[in-house]
Amino acid sequence: MSFQTQDPNSLPDKTGVYIMKNEQDDVIYVGKAISLKKRVKSYFKDTYDTPKTRTLMKHFHSLEYILTDTEKEALILEANLIKKYRPRYNVRLKDDKRYPYIKITNEDYPRILISRNVTDDGSHYYGPFTDVMAVRKTIKFIKSLFKIRDCKKMDGPCLNYQIKICDAPCDGKISKDYYNEIIHQINLFFQGKYQEIIQHLQEMMDDASANHEFEKAAVLRDQIDSIKEIMEKQKVSFTNKLDQDVIAGAYESKTAYIVVFSIRDGKITGKDDFIMNGIENTPPEKVLSAFIKQFYSNPRYIPGEILLQNVVYDHDLITEWLSERRGESVKLKVPVEGVEYRLMRMVVKNAEVIKIQKKEFKNTLLDLKKYLKLPKLPRSIEAFDISNIAGKEPVASMVVFKNGVPEKSSYRKYKIETKGPDDYAMMREVLRRRYEKLKLEKSEYPDLVIVDGGKGQLNVALSVFNSLNIEIPVMGLAKEFEHIFLPGNLDPIILPPRSQVLLLLQRIRDEAHRFAISYHRKLRSKKISESELDKIKGIGQKRKMKLLKHFGSLKNIKKAGVNQLMEVDSINSRVAKDIYNHFH
Repeated sequence: MSFQTQDPNSLPDKTGVYIMKNEQDDVIYVGKAISLKKRVKSYFKDTYDTPKTRTLMKHFHSLEYILTDTEKEALILEANLIKKYRPRYNVRLKDDKRYPYIKITNEDYPRILISRNVTDDGSHYYGPFTDVMAVRKTIKFIKSLFKIRDCKKMDGPCLNYQIKICDAPCDGKISKDYYNEIIHQINLFFQGKYQEIIQHLQEMMDDASANHEFEKAAVLRDQIDSIKEIMEKQKVSFTNKLDQDVIAGAYESKTAYIVVFSIRDGKITGKDDFIMNGIENTPPEKVLSAFIKQFYSNPRYIPGEILLQNVVYDHDLITEWLSERRGESVKLKVPVEGVEYRLMRMVVKNAEVIKIQKKEFKNTLLDLKKYLKLPKLPRSIEAFDISNIAGKEPVASMVVFKNGVPEKSSYRKYKIETKGPDDYAMMREVLRRRYEKLKLEKSEYPDLVIVDGGKGQLNVALSVFNSLNIEIPVMGLAKEFEHIFLPGNLDPIILPPRSQVLLLLQRIRDEAHRFAISYHRKLRSKKISESELDKIKGIGQKRKMKLLKHFGSLKNIKKAGVNQLMEVDSINSRVAKDIYNHFH
């Protein structure tokens, strides 16, 4: 239960969490205290410890507080509230919602997928990770190695079973106990317990061989070989064979760049980097403390040792909390010599490199702002491209880059309704659809819009924005000579070929083009597939959908024999022969 007050003297001398708000009732700071009264009263004095505190108190209007039984409960609640409200004046993990997790679902036959939301649903979560492409590759490898189900609905064997990348638990072709054993191996994999997996798989292979299940034994042998290959790729190893996370940071005035190395069984199995905002006048021990509380508050594997660059604030309390979450003792260490110290230096060096890279990229954005005469740094950029062949199957793409990084969850695809081969009309349609929607929703506009083309497409964008009565900086980027066209400029801007600004703009433009082309090909392929199947006697809409769902594509249907075609529900021998004869 929470209580509200504007008078610090009315606060109880008890443990809890305090929530500061501004006049608009927005949460601007969350803190914990053994004595709420003493801690909050420390803010109300003539002089402030830091400029950040002075600014905080300028915006302070009211206070809520929540009592807790212990300081550990206050620590957990504080971390959860910071994650929920993302207060402006707290040291906070930047946009942690964008970091992907690997999720092993809590189903009878679990699936493995990417999730950006962590919920208490009984699933296993691993992460957060910062490289979503690496996560996708890992999941693809796991699915191919262990042949677990991928379908959301268990409607019977599908194409994945036909091409031997799923064991079809939906059809009882694998027992629930055996499937759960596979899921256990996958959990061990994400914990870096490779030797333990190999031992389990070896025992299963021996059992299969003893029972003359030689095909099953061969599959298990291949799985063992694949995991050994991964182990060989882990070049850096240590003699202690422990599970450790190694955490260090590099600092600027307002931002910390935190790097985490994951060590499992003495080998480096992963590296992730994170950004902490709002660190003004905050000592490193408090920054690392804030990071640990936010990083480990989500469901994730907690190793027995965490090596730190320096001693953290609330060391004993955090140790107790982590140990409780792990279910075993967790040790926080600051290495001062030996292998662990050298490892820490390596992590610090990685953090420093990231800090330099971010600074260089900020300089690129500053140059872009200068060249285009933008009102602010273009941290959020949206780019559009049109794809069609002589006006047929026209589509448009919109890609989004945030701080120079593709934000694929924000990408959008558009089926164009404009008739005929008129690229200007198509661009007008998609821009109107996009920004009319943002205006109605009162959503934030991007800092810059890029249209693929020259003066003509730029003028289209300007006319759309004028008709909507909105102001968004916009530019055209023409492919042929990489000329940049700006409103009000008769002549284009020509940047040096190796300019970092030009390289960034090209990367964004090319990504929009790639996304549009891939969507256009998909639609054309679907149309071709549909028209081919429509020519076959006895194939209506329902049978057509069942065939495409089962085989995945027209290409696979063409390859299928009569018996394979008959495996599809409602396809009898006569229809199967008609399909086969049509393509052969």
